[in-house]
Amino acid sequence: MRRGAGRALIGIAISVAALALVVHSVDIGATWQAIRGANPEWLLLLLVFVVGDVALRAVRWRVLLGPIADVSLRTTAASLLVGYLANNVLPARLGEVVRSHHLGERARVSRSTILGTIVVERVVDTAVVVVIAAIAILVLSVRGVVASAVMVGVALTGLLVVAIAVGMAAHRLPGANRLTVWIGQWPQVHGALVRLRVGLAIVRDVPTMAAAILLSIGSWSLTVLAFAAAAQAVGIEPTIGQAALLAAGTNLATAVPAAPGYVGTFELAAVTIATSVGIGREPALAFAVLVHAATLLLTSIGGAAVFIAGGRRHVTPVPDVDETSPVEADA
Repeated sequence: MRRGAGRALIGIAISVAALALVVHSVDIGATWQAIRGANPEWLLLLLVFVVGDVALRAVRWRVLLGPIADVSLRTTAASLLVGYLANNVLPARLGEVVRSHHLGERARVSRSTILGTIVVERVVDTAVVVVIAAIAILVLSVRGVVASAVMVGVALTGLLVVAIAVGMAAHRLPGANRLTVWIGQWPQVHGALVRLRVGLAIVRDVPTMAAAILLSIGSWSLTVLAFAAAAQAVGIEPTIGQAALLAAGTNLATAVPAAPGYVGTFELAAVTIATSVGIGREPALAFAVLVHAATLLLTSIGGAAVFIAGGRRHVTPVPDVDETSPVEADA
């Protein structure tokens, strides 16, 4: 409990520091005027792109769940929105745990197995966004802290891939039998780890992973267009390369511990990246706030609507070949 509170306080402190840096480097009055004068037609397009992005992410998660359970798109989208709402109000990406619990209750599938699919989803997402950022910095010839941050993202992606590979092959590593016996002292922990591996095993399904990667590219393309629309709304005409670097860079910044909703770190990343590609700080902060607000608003409203509506929507589990069925929900 104390550790969780400590992490939350650290995140809040980082967000406050990030916001302070932004405030001291940007004319807030000019930024507010840019937001107030935003073109409503471009704002509407921004909302359309954000909705399309979330919709594609729901389809992608359903595809990743496909080898495990036949979950309807409506049920998948509902749990995804609840998870996004939780991420908006809770620290440390706890929304990922919340959505695995929410879907587990409705699909009667192990929450640990569902969490495994979310881990794979996160890795795919990170890999795609790092590739987008890397291409953008090459096209735009960006140097300095932004390029360094992308390189860190590349390293992080490699570590995530290795972590999944180790998780998949852990039972074959030297000393695995002794570790299994030791963990076996806690049956619930052992069972949860086995079911988690069932979720991670979807990486072996080539068609599923290919579809997930294509859907990720589609969703991130909409995110790039959302940034471009928000910039147009405040009178900036970014190139696709600039919009791509902003979309990818602000997402990578969410990996830094921060307050719920990534407030502060998102805006600081946007202003820093925009400055590196020749966009003014004030309009950059203005369209970053518009993108951030639109995303938080739509996902929070959607998640709240699902949470209030409640209800259970059952699905038909798909038999799994692993030694422990993922169809039994965790205790």
